[in-house]
Amino acid sequence: MAFFRKPAGFAVLRHHDFACLIGARFFGSVAIQMQDVGIAWTVYNLTGRPLDLGLVGLAEFLPAIGLALVTGSVVDRYNRQRIVLVCYLIYCLCAVSLLGLGQHRLVWPILGVVLLFGTARAFAFPALQALLPNLVPRAELGQAIALSSSSYQLATIGGPALGGIIFAFGPDWVFALAAASFAMSSLLLYSIRLRAAPAERTPVTWANLLAGVSFIRSRQALLGAISLDLFAVLLGGATALLPIYARDILMVGPSGLGVLRSAPAVGAALTALYLANRPLGQAAGKIMLVCVGIFGIATVVFGLSTSFWLSLAALVVLGCTDMSSVFVRSTLIQVATPDAMRGRVSAVNSVFISASNELGQFESGVTAAWFGAVPAVVLGGIGTLLVAGLWAASFPALRRVDLSASGIEELACASDEGAAARQLAQS
Repeated sequence: MAFFRKPAGFAVLRHHDFACLIGARFFGSVAIQMQDVGIAWTVYNLTGRPLDLGLVGLAEFLPAIGLALVTGSVVDRYNRQRIVLVCYLIYCLCAVSLLGLGQHRLVWPILGVVLLFGTARAFAFPALQALLPNLVPRAELGQAIALSSSSYQLATIGGPALGGIIFAFGPDWVFALAAASFAMSSLLLYSIRLRAAPAERTPVTWANLLAGVSFIRSRQALLGAISLDLFAVLLGGATALLPIYARDILMVGPSGLGVLRSAPAVGAALTALYLANRPLGQAAGKIMLVCVGIFGIATVVFGLSTSFWLSLAALVVLGCTDMSSVFVRSTLIQVATPDAMRGRVSAVNSVFISASNELGQFESGVTAAWFGAVPAVVLGGIGTLLVAGLWAASFPALRRVDLSASGIEELACASDEGAAARQLAQS
Protein backbone atom coordinates (compact mmCIF):
# COMPACT_ATOMS: atom_id res chain seq x y z
CA MET A 1 0.00 0.00 0.00
CA ALA A 2 2.73 2.42 -0.99
CA PHE A 3 0.11 4.96 -2.08
CA PHE A 4 -0.82 5.59 1.56
CA ARG A 5 2.75 5.81 2.84
CA LYS A 6 3.51 8.93 4.86
CA PRO A 7 5.79 11.37 2.96
CA ALA A 8 9.40 11.16 4.15
CA GLY A 9 9.43 14.82 5.13
CA PHE A 10 6.90 14.20 7.92
CA ALA A 11 8.93 11.48 9.67
CA VAL A 12 10.66 14.13 11.76
CA LEU A 13 7.35 14.70 13.61
CA ARG A 14 7.99 11.51 15.60
CA HIS A 15 10.16 13.64 17.89
CA HIS A 16 7.76 14.80 20.63
CA ASP A 17 9.49 18.07 21.45
CA PHE A 18 9.76 19.07 17.78
CA ALA A 19 6.07 18.27 17.24
CA CYS A 20 5.17 20.50 20.22
CA LEU A 21 7.31 23.30 18.80
CA ILE A 22 5.67 22.99 15.38
CA GLY A 23 2.20 23.10 16.97
CA ALA A 24 3.12 26.12 19.09
CA ARG A 25 4.51 27.95 16.09
CA PHE A 26 1.41 27.13 14.03
CA PHE A 27 -1.11 28.46 16.57
CA GLY A 28 1.10 31.45 17.34
CA SER A 29 1.47 32.29 13.65
CA VAL A 30 -2.30 32.03 13.10
CA ALA A 31 -2.77 34.47 15.97
CA ILE A 32 -0.13 36.89 14.65
CA GLN A 33 -1.66 36.91 11.17
CA MET A 34 -5.18 37.50 12.49
CA GLN A 35 -3.90 40.23 14.77
CA ASP A 36 -2.01 41.90 11.90
CA VAL A 37 -5.15 41.97 9.76
CA GLY A 38 -7.15 43.45 12.63
CA ILE A 39 -4.54 46.11 13.39
CA ALA A 40 -3.95 47.10 9.74
CA TRP A 41 -7.64 47.47 8.91
CA THR A 42 -8.42 49.26 12.18
CA VAL A 43 -5.56 51.76 11.78
CA TYR A 44 -6.32 52.49 8.12
CA ASN A 45 -10.01 52.90 8.89
CA LEU A 46 -9.20 55.32 11.72
CA THR A 47 -6.94 57.64 9.73
CA GLY A 48 -6.98 56.70 6.03
CA ARG A 49 -3.25 57.55 5.87
CA PRO A 50 -0.76 55.09 4.30
CA LEU A 51 1.95 56.53 6.55
CA ASP A 52 0.17 55.18 9.63
CA LEU A 53 0.41 51.65 8.20
CA GLY A 54 4.13 52.29 7.94
CA LEU A 55 4.28 53.45 11.56
CA VAL A 56 2.80 50.12 12.67
CA GLY A 57 5.70 48.34 10.97
CA LEU A 58 8.21 50.78 12.45
CA ALA A 59 6.86 50.23 15.99
CA GLU A 60 7.35 46.48 15.61
CA PHE A 61 10.81 46.85 14.06
CA LEU A 62 12.44 49.23 16.54
CA PRO A 63 12.78 46.68 19.40
CA ALA A 64 14.39 44.16 17.05
CA ILE A 65 17.26 46.48 16.15
CA GLY A 66 17.43 48.24 19.51
CA LEU A 67 17.75 45.00 21.48
CA ALA A 68 19.62 42.84 18.94
CA LEU A 69 22.83 42.53 20.95
CA VAL A 70 20.95 41.89 24.20
CA THR A 71 18.50 39.31 22.86
CA GLY A 72 21.17 37.14 21.24
CA SER A 73 23.29 37.07 24.39
CA VAL A 74 20.27 36.24 26.57
CA VAL A 75 19.25 33.37 24.28
CA ASP A 76 22.75 31.89 24.38
CA ARG A 77 23.05 32.18 28.17
CA TYR A 78 19.61 31.10 29.43
CA ASN A 79 16.97 28.42 28.84
CA ARG A 80 15.61 28.95 25.33
CA GLN A 81 12.34 27.14 25.97
CA ARG A 82 11.48 29.38 28.93
CA ILE A 83 12.36 32.51 26.97
CA VAL A 84 9.96 31.54 24.17
CA LEU A 85 7.23 30.61 26.68
CA VAL A 86 7.42 33.98 28.45
CA CYS A 87 7.33 35.80 25.10
CA TYR A 88 4.20 33.95 24.00
CA LEU A 89 2.48 34.81 27.26
CA ILE A 90 3.30 38.47 26.53
CA TYR A 91 1.84 38.00 23.05
CA CYS A 92 -1.38 36.83 24.69
CA LEU A 93 -1.41 39.90 26.94
CA CYS A 94 -0.94 42.18 23.92
CA ALA A 95 -3.88 40.61 22.08
CA VAL A 96 -6.09 41.11 25.14
CA SER A 97 -4.89 44.73 25.39
CA LEU A 98 -6.08 45.44 21.83
CA LEU A 99 -9.70 44.72 22.76
CA GLY A 100 -11.73 47.91 22.42
CA LEU A 101 -8.82 50.15 21.33
CA GLY A 102 -10.34 50.80 17.90
CA GLN A 103 -13.38 52.42 19.54
CA HIS A 104 -11.27 55.22 21.05
CA ARG A 105 -10.37 56.66 17.62
CA LEU A 106 -6.71 56.95 18.65
CA VAL A 107 -3.76 55.30 16.93
CA TRP A 108 -1.03 55.81 19.55
CA PRO A 109 -2.38 53.23 22.06
CA ILE A 110 -2.37 50.63 19.27
CA LEU A 111 1.20 51.59 18.39
CA GLY A 112 2.14 51.19 22.07
CA VAL A 113 0.79 47.63 22.13
CA VAL A 114 2.60 46.86 18.87
CA LEU A 115 5.83 48.18 20.42
CA LEU A 116 5.44 45.80 23.39
CA PHE A 117 4.63 42.95 21.02
CA GLY A 118 7.74 43.77 18.97
CA THR A 119 9.86 43.71 22.12
CA ALA A 120 8.66 40.21 23.00
CA ARG A 121 9.15 39.10 19.40
CA ALA A 122 12.74 40.39 19.47
CA PHE A 123 13.48 37.73 22.11
CA ALA A 124 11.15 35.01 20.81
CA PHE A 125 12.48 34.83 17.25
CA PRO A 126 16.15 34.06 18.00
CA ALA A 127 15.14 31.74 20.85
CA LEU A 128 12.86 29.73 18.53
CA GLN A 129 15.53 29.59 15.82
CA ALA A 130 18.20 28.48 18.27
CA LEU A 131 15.93 25.95 19.98
CA LEU A 132 14.89 24.02 16.86
CA PRO A 133 18.25 22.30 16.10
CA ASN A 134 18.33 20.98 19.70
CA LEU A 135 15.12 19.01 19.11
CA VAL A 136 16.06 16.87 16.06
CA PRO A 137 19.14 14.94 14.88
CA ARG A 138 21.42 16.84 12.54
CA ALA A 139 20.62 14.49 9.64
CA GLU A 140 16.96 15.53 9.84
CA LEU A 141 17.58 19.25 10.26
CA GLY A 142 16.78 20.13 6.64
CA GLN A 143 13.42 18.35 6.87
CA ALA A 144 12.73 20.01 10.23
CA ILE A 145 13.43 23.50 8.84
CA ALA A 146 11.22 22.91 5.79
CA LEU A 147 8.40 21.46 7.91
CA SER A 148 8.67 24.31 10.42
CA SER A 149 8.43 26.77 7.56
CA SER A 150 5.47 24.83 6.18
CA SER A 151 3.59 25.11 9.46
CA TYR A 152 4.26 28.84 9.53
CA GLN A 153 3.11 29.31 5.95
CA LEU A 154 -0.01 27.19 6.44
CA ALA A 155 -0.86 29.40 9.40
CA THR A 156 -0.21 32.43 7.23
CA ILE A 157 -2.74 31.08 4.73
CA GLY A 158 -5.51 30.52 7.24
CA GLY A 159 -4.75 33.33 9.69
CA PRO A 160 -5.38 36.36 7.46
CA ALA A 161 -8.41 34.80 5.79
CA LEU A 162 -9.86 33.84 9.17
CA GLY A 163 -9.07 37.29 10.54
CA GLY A 164 -10.75 38.98 7.57
CA ILE A 165 -13.90 36.87 7.95
CA ILE A 166 -14.12 37.34 11.72
CA PHE A 167 -13.53 41.08 11.34
CA ALA A 168 -17.04 41.27 9.88
CA PHE A 169 -18.31 40.67 13.45
CA GLY A 170 -16.01 43.37 14.85
CA PRO A 171 -12.27 43.75 15.54
CA ASP A 172 -12.62 42.61 19.15
CA TRP A 173 -13.55 39.11 17.96
CA VAL A 174 -10.30 38.98 15.97
CA PHE A 175 -8.16 39.99 18.94
CA ALA A 176 -10.00 37.67 21.35
CA LEU A 177 -9.42 34.66 19.09
CA ALA A 178 -5.78 35.68 18.67
CA ALA A 179 -5.38 35.72 22.46
CA ALA A 180 -6.87 32.21 22.70
CA SER A 181 -4.51 30.96 19.99
CA PHE A 182 -1.49 32.45 21.79
CA ALA A 183 -2.63 30.68 24.96
CA MET A 184 -2.70 27.36 23.08
CA SER A 185 0.84 28.00 21.84
CA SER A 186 1.98 28.63 25.40
CA LEU A 187 0.56 25.28 26.54
CA LEU A 188 2.41 23.43 23.77
CA LEU A 189 5.67 25.21 24.58
CA TYR A 190 5.26 24.23 28.22
CA SER A 191 4.89 20.59 27.08
CA ILE A 192 8.39 20.47 25.56
CA ARG A 193 10.42 18.02 27.64
CA LEU A 194 13.87 19.21 26.58
CA ARG A 195 16.20 19.66 29.51
CA ALA A 196 19.23 21.22 27.90
CA ALA A 197 22.50 21.49 29.76
CA PRO A 198 23.08 24.98 31.18
CA ALA A 199 24.94 27.23 28.79
CA GLU A 200 28.43 28.30 29.67
CA ARG A 201 28.16 31.74 31.29
CA THR A 202 31.05 33.53 29.62
CA PRO A 203 31.75 37.12 30.73
CA VAL A 204 29.57 39.73 29.03
CA THR A 205 31.99 41.68 26.84
CA TRP A 206 31.64 43.66 23.64
CA ALA A 207 33.40 40.83 21.80
CA ASN A 208 30.80 38.34 23.00
CA LEU A 209 27.88 40.66 22.27
CA LEU A 210 29.16 41.31 18.75
CA ALA A 211 30.10 37.67 18.09
CA GLY A 212 27.01 37.09 15.95
CA VAL A 213 27.84 40.05 13.69
CA SER A 214 31.48 38.97 13.41
CA PHE A 215 30.51 35.40 12.59
CA ILE A 216 28.16 36.42 9.77
CA ARG A 217 30.72 38.85 8.32
CA SER A 218 33.28 36.04 8.21
CA ARG A 219 30.96 33.79 6.16
CA GLN A 220 30.46 35.42 2.76
CA ALA A 221 27.77 32.99 1.61
CA LEU A 222 25.79 33.54 4.81
CA LEU A 223 26.22 37.32 4.63
CA GLY A 224 25.13 37.30 1.01
CA ALA A 225 22.02 35.18 1.68
CA ILE A 226 20.88 37.26 4.67
CA SER A 227 21.51 40.65 3.05
CA LEU A 228 19.95 39.57 -0.26
CA ASP A 229 16.74 38.62 1.53
CA LEU A 230 16.85 41.92 3.44
CA PHE A 231 17.02 44.21 0.43
CA ALA A 232 14.76 42.10 -1.80
CA VAL A 233 11.86 42.09 0.67
CA LEU A 234 12.59 45.63 1.90
CA LEU A 235 12.16 47.01 -1.61
CA GLY A 236 9.50 44.58 -2.79
CA GLY A 237 7.18 45.06 0.19
CA ALA A 238 3.88 44.91 -1.70
CA THR A 239 2.07 43.13 1.11
CA ALA A 240 2.42 46.16 3.42
CA LEU A 241 0.06 48.12 1.15
CA LEU A 242 -2.58 45.40 0.82
CA PRO A 243 -5.19 47.38 2.84
CA ILE A 244 -4.96 50.14 0.21
CA TYR A 245 -5.25 47.67 -2.67
CA ALA A 246 -8.15 45.84 -0.96
CA ARG A 247 -10.16 49.00 -0.25
CA ASP A 248 -9.26 51.49 -2.96
CA ILE A 249 -7.92 49.57 -6.02
CA LEU A 250 -9.40 46.06 -6.04
CA MET A 251 -12.36 47.06 -3.83
CA VAL A 252 -12.77 43.70 -2.08
CA GLY A 253 -13.16 44.83 1.55
CA PRO A 254 -11.72 43.25 4.73
CA SER A 255 -12.59 39.67 3.69
CA GLY A 256 -10.75 40.24 0.40
CA LEU A 257 -7.83 41.67 2.36
CA GLY A 258 -7.65 38.43 4.31
CA VAL A 259 -7.56 36.41 1.10
CA LEU A 260 -4.88 38.66 -0.41
CA ARG A 261 -2.74 38.34 2.71
CA SER A 262 -3.11 34.56 2.55
CA ALA A 263 -2.04 34.27 -1.09
CA PRO A 264 1.75 34.58 -0.57
CA ALA A 265 1.52 31.96 2.15
CA VAL A 266 -0.24 29.55 -0.23
CA GLY A 267 2.74 29.66 -2.55
CA ALA A 268 5.20 29.52 0.32
CA ALA A 269 3.47 26.56 1.99
CA LEU A 270 3.36 24.53 -1.22
CA THR A 271 7.04 25.27 -1.81
CA ALA A 272 7.99 24.40 1.78
CA LEU A 273 6.09 21.09 1.64
CA TYR A 274 7.91 20.27 -1.58
CA LEU A 275 11.28 21.16 -0.06
CA ALA A 276 10.54 18.99 3.00
CA ASN A 277 10.63 15.97 0.68
CA ARG A 278 12.97 17.26 -2.01
CA PRO A 279 15.42 19.78 -0.48
CA LEU A 280 17.49 22.00 -2.75
CA GLY A 281 20.80 20.40 -3.72
CA GLN A 282 24.05 21.56 -5.23
CA ALA A 283 22.53 24.49 -7.13
CA ALA A 284 20.78 25.98 -4.08
CA GLY A 285 22.63 29.31 -4.27
CA LYS A 286 21.89 29.85 -7.96
CA ILE A 287 18.24 28.89 -7.45
CA MET A 288 17.97 31.44 -4.64
CA LEU A 289 19.26 34.25 -6.87
CA VAL A 290 16.88 33.32 -9.71
CA CYS A 291 13.95 33.18 -7.29
CA VAL A 292 14.69 36.67 -5.99
CA GLY A 293 14.62 37.95 -9.57
CA ILE A 294 11.22 36.29 -10.14
CA PHE A 295 10.08 37.82 -6.82
CA GLY A 296 10.81 41.27 -8.28
CA ILE A 297 8.90 40.53 -11.50
CA ALA A 298 5.87 39.25 -9.56
CA THR A 299 5.94 42.42 -7.45
CA VAL A 300 5.76 44.59 -10.56
CA VAL A 301 2.85 42.51 -11.92
CA PHE A 302 0.97 42.86 -8.64
CA GLY A 303 1.59 46.59 -8.52
CA LEU A 304 0.14 47.16 -12.00
CA SER A 305 -2.78 44.72 -11.69
CA THR A 306 -6.37 45.87 -11.30
CA SER A 307 -7.71 42.30 -11.46
CA PHE A 308 -8.31 40.51 -8.16
CA TRP A 309 -7.41 37.12 -9.64
CA LEU A 310 -4.23 38.32 -11.35
CA SER A 311 -3.21 39.99 -8.09
CA LEU A 312 -3.79 36.72 -6.24
CA ALA A 313 -1.66 34.81 -8.76
CA ALA A 314 1.18 37.32 -8.46
CA LEU A 315 1.08 37.07 -4.66
CA VAL A 316 1.22 33.26 -4.83
CA VAL A 317 4.36 33.51 -7.00
CA LEU A 318 5.81 35.97 -4.46
CA GLY A 319 5.32 33.36 -1.75
CA CYS A 320 6.88 30.53 -3.78
CA THR A 321 10.04 32.47 -4.57
CA ASP A 322 10.37 33.95 -1.09
CA MET A 323 10.13 30.50 0.51
CA SER A 324 13.01 29.21 -1.62
CA SER A 325 15.14 32.11 -0.38
CA VAL A 326 14.08 31.52 3.23
CA PHE A 327 14.98 27.83 2.99
CA VAL A 328 18.53 28.55 1.80
CA ARG A 329 19.11 31.24 4.41
CA SER A 330 17.65 29.23 7.31
CA THR A 331 19.56 26.07 6.45
CA LEU A 332 22.84 27.98 6.18
CA ILE A 333 22.29 29.61 9.57
CA GLN A 334 21.31 26.42 11.39
CA VAL A 335 23.99 24.18 9.90
CA ALA A 336 26.92 26.58 9.73
CA THR A 337 26.50 28.08 13.23
CA PRO A 338 27.82 26.40 16.43
CA ASP A 339 25.07 25.80 18.99
CA ALA A 340 26.71 28.10 21.56
CA MET A 341 26.38 31.02 19.12
CA ARG A 342 22.98 30.29 17.57
CA GLY A 343 21.19 32.84 19.74
CA ARG A 344 23.47 35.71 18.77
CA VAL A 345 23.55 34.78 15.08
CA SER A 346 19.76 34.29 15.03
CA ALA A 347 19.33 37.68 16.74
CA VAL A 348 21.29 39.37 13.95
CA ASN A 349 19.26 37.43 11.41
CA SER A 350 16.05 38.57 13.12
CA VAL A 351 17.15 42.20 12.67
CA PHE A 352 17.58 41.59 8.95
CA ILE A 353 14.19 39.87 8.74
CA SER A 354 12.48 42.62 10.74
CA ALA A 355 14.17 45.23 8.59
CA SER A 356 12.90 43.52 5.45
CA ASN A 357 9.37 43.03 6.80
CA GLU A 358 8.50 45.69 9.39
CA LEU A 359 10.93 48.38 8.19
CA GLY A 360 9.92 47.44 4.66
CA GLN A 361 6.33 48.13 5.71
CA PHE A 362 7.41 51.58 6.92
CA GLU A 363 9.31 52.20 3.68
CA SER A 364 6.28 51.16 1.63
CA GLY A 365 4.03 53.46 3.66
CA VAL A 366 6.36 56.42 3.15
CA THR A 367 6.83 55.87 -0.60
CA ALA A 368 3.08 55.31 -1.04
CA ALA A 369 2.45 58.60 0.76
CA TRP A 370 4.92 60.34 -1.57
CA PHE A 371 4.19 58.73 -4.95
CA GLY A 372 1.01 56.69 -4.52
CA ALA A 373 0.56 52.97 -3.86
CA VAL A 374 1.00 51.70 -7.43
CA PRO A 375 4.26 53.55 -8.24
CA ALA A 376 5.65 52.55 -4.81
CA VAL A 377 5.07 48.83 -5.48
CA VAL A 378 6.32 48.91 -9.07
CA LEU A 379 9.50 50.81 -8.19
CA GLY A 380 10.12 48.36 -5.35
CA GLY A 381 9.84 45.39 -7.71
CA ILE A 382 12.30 46.95 -10.14
CA GLY A 383 14.68 47.62 -7.25
CA THR A 384 14.47 43.95 -6.22
CA LEU A 385 15.45 42.85 -9.73
CA LEU A 386 18.49 45.15 -9.62
CA VAL A 387 19.48 43.79 -6.19
CA ALA A 388 19.36 40.18 -7.44
CA GLY A 389 21.73 41.01 -10.30
CA LEU A 390 24.09 43.00 -8.08
CA TRP A 391 24.29 40.26 -5.42
CA ALA A 392 24.91 37.57 -8.05
CA ALA A 393 27.97 39.54 -9.16
CA SER A 394 29.16 40.58 -5.69
CA PHE A 395 28.85 37.28 -3.77
CA PRO A 396 30.37 34.41 -5.77
CA ALA A 397 30.29 32.26 -2.61
CA LEU A 398 26.50 32.60 -2.59
CA ARG A 399 26.29 31.29 -6.16
CA ARG A 400 28.27 28.21 -5.05
CA VAL A 401 26.10 27.31 -2.02
CA ASP A 402 25.59 23.53 -1.94
CA LEU A 403 22.78 22.13 0.24
CA SER A 404 23.05 18.53 -0.89
CA ALA A 405 23.70 15.94 1.86
CA SER A 406 27.45 16.14 1.31
CA GLY A 407 27.38 19.94 1.22
CA ILE A 408 25.45 20.17 4.50
CA GLU A 409 27.85 17.74 6.17
CA GLU A 410 30.80 19.83 4.99
CA LEU A 411 29.22 22.99 6.40
CA ALA A 412 28.48 21.26 9.72
CA CYS A 413 32.02 19.92 10.04
CA ALA A 414 33.46 23.36 9.35
CA SER A 415 31.15 24.78 12.03
CA ASP A 416 32.27 22.17 14.60
CA GLU A 417 35.94 22.74 13.81
CA GLY A 418 35.49 26.50 14.09
CA ALA A 419 33.78 26.16 17.46
CA ALA A 420 36.55 23.91 18.76
CA ALA A 421 39.21 26.38 17.57
CA ARG A 422 37.45 29.26 19.36
CA GLN A 423 37.24 27.28 22.60
CA LEU A 424 40.94 26.42 22.36
CA ALA A 425 41.84 30.06 21.74
CA GLN A 426 39.77 31.18 24.75
CA SER A 427 41.42 28.61 27.01
